[in-house]
Amino acid sequence: MKELVKSLEVKMGKTIVVLKENLGTMRAGRANAKMLDKIEVEYYGSMCPISQVANISSPEPRLLVITPWEKQTLKDIEKAILKSDLGINPSNDGTIIRLLVPELTEETRKDLVKKVKKYGEDAKVALRSIRRDGNDKIKNMKKDGEITEDDVKKGEEDVQKLTDKFTKEIDTIISAKEKEIMTL
Repeated sequence: MKELVKSLEVKMGKTIVVLKENLGTMRAGRANAKMLDKIEVEYYGSMCPISQVANISSPEPRLLVITPWEKQTLKDIEKAILKSDLGINPSNDGTIIRLLVPELTEETRKDLVKKVKKYGEDAKVALRSIRRDGNDKIKNMKKDGEITEDDVKKGEEDVQKLTDKFTKEIDTIISAKEKEIMTL
């Protein structure tokens, strides 16, 4: 039973990691190299993240500078950024690409907060799915005669406590991100 609860805790922990990664890639008024993590560029016939074909730096709070390792990838990187949902127009000077992250308007902030809440809700759905799988495994263990009725109750309580703990953590992460977006 303890192994089952431990494995559920690991899965729920991974859900939190994915949530943090998703929130990290959001454009929130400040230049952040993670904003480019989901954008892929065609490089010698395969798709690669920008960070694998170029150096990304942030010399100023609202500026990202992308320096490709090979000059011929400059146009491909620029096209990939334009195709993405980033909403930033790249400035290409022939050797580097500059991305000026615009100030957030009130409307943009509200849209970002909606996106943040959606990521939070998706993470909670994933937690509930993990909880359901755990409870199903507990019931199957009872059906197979591996555990008693009391063990089932205890196991389901443990799974619920774990779910509540991670749900609280998601709420904390989401409210912190909302606050960050609204106060930039």
